[in-house]
Order: sequence, then C-alpha cells, then structure tokens
Amino acid sequence: MRTTDWGEIIPDLIESTGQTLYMVVIALAIGGVLGLGVGLLLYLTRRGNLLENRFVFQLLNVLVNFFRPIPFVILIAALQPLARAVIGIGIGIQAATFTMVFAATFGIARLVEQNLVTVNPGVIEAARAMGAGLPRIIFSVLIPEGLGALILGYTYAFVAIVDMSAIAGVVGAGGLGNYAIQYGYRQANPTITWATVIVIVLIVQIVQGLGNWLARRRLRR
Repeated sequence: MRTTDWGEIIPDLIESTGQTLYMVVIALAIGGVLGLGVGLLLYLTRRGNLLENRFVFQLLNVLVNFFRPIPFVILIAALQPLARAVIGIGIGIQAATFTMVFAATFGIARLVEQNLVTVNPGVIEAARAMGAGLPRIIFSVLIPEGLGALILGYTYAFVAIVDMSAIAGVVGAGGLGNYAIQYGYRQANPTITWATVIVIVLIVQIVQGLGNWLARRRLRR
C-alpha cells in the first residue's frame, strides 16, 4: 500500500472535482432544458390534456422508455459514433458530457411528466375558463403549481448525473471517478478512493439540502 502525500493528492483532487462539476453542470443545464421540453410535451399530449395527441405521446413515451433504462456505461459505448459525428470526438470529458446530456434529457423528461401530473387539473381548467392561452397556462399556472415537485425532481436528477460522471471515469473521461480508479483502486491507495468518495458525498449532500430547502419554501406557499 502506498503512503499518502496530501501535497500531491489535494491539487489533483481539486482538479478532478472541477472536471466533475464541469460535466455535471453542463449536463444538468442542457439536459434540464431539453428534458423540460420533452416532459412538457409528454404531459400536454396525454389523454385529456391541452394538446392531446396519441401519436406524439406514444412516440415520445417509447423514446423515453427506450433510452432511460440503458446503463450509462453501456450508453457511453453505444453513443460513441454519434458523439464523434456531433462533437468530433468519441472519448474524453467532452464525449462523456455529450452522453450525460443525452441520458439526462430522457431521465428528466420522465421526472417532469410525473411531477406535472400531480398538478390539480381544476387549476388548469380555471385558467382556460378565464381565456388564458397555452403559453400563459404553461408558464403562469402549470410550472408554478408544480415547481416544488419539479425542484425535488431536478435535485434527484443532479444526484443521478453525479453518478454518471463517476461511471464515466471508467472510460477515462476525467473527474472524480477516473481519479479514484486510476490513482486509488489501480494503485492500491484506499486513501485516494475514500477522499473522492467523501468529496462526492459532500457535493450531493449540499445540493440535496439546497433542493429540499427550496422545495419546502415553494410547497408552503
């Protein structure tokens, strides 16, 4: 077992943490917006909703159900040709981030749909009776009414994306997962492995706590 030199570990740990946050923030930002759009369409095109359309709903439903269950480590390999075609590279942080955006989009889409279903239909009907158009109903009624649940959903998505970033380390995509595997596991240094675990846990706990706090504030209104 190697001795621990914190003078070397801490700078590498900071750099790896930055790489992880880079991947997670981009994946959550882009995937969060795309997932919101797909989730809204899933909700709106359901039977009895504002844009009821069986074909569109079934198409989106099949896409989400197809991609969402694929283990991320397999999805990275499966989407490598697509990553090369879109961003020009199939390995590394950029390729892993591309796959994370893809996975986050479909995962968040389902979370958005499930959370919006909990919105009281009477509120939507009241807005329609008052003559509100579709954009106003979505942004002034539907999303605000479901915001507390959506915050919790996006918090859960953040944790899942952090997990994806760690798995991406298996294929050398950088970040804390790669650091733990390369310098902790493969070099038989459990100190490095547990240092990365602690950093990941701290990141998740901070974001989870913030998400819970924001959701509670919203749900009390």
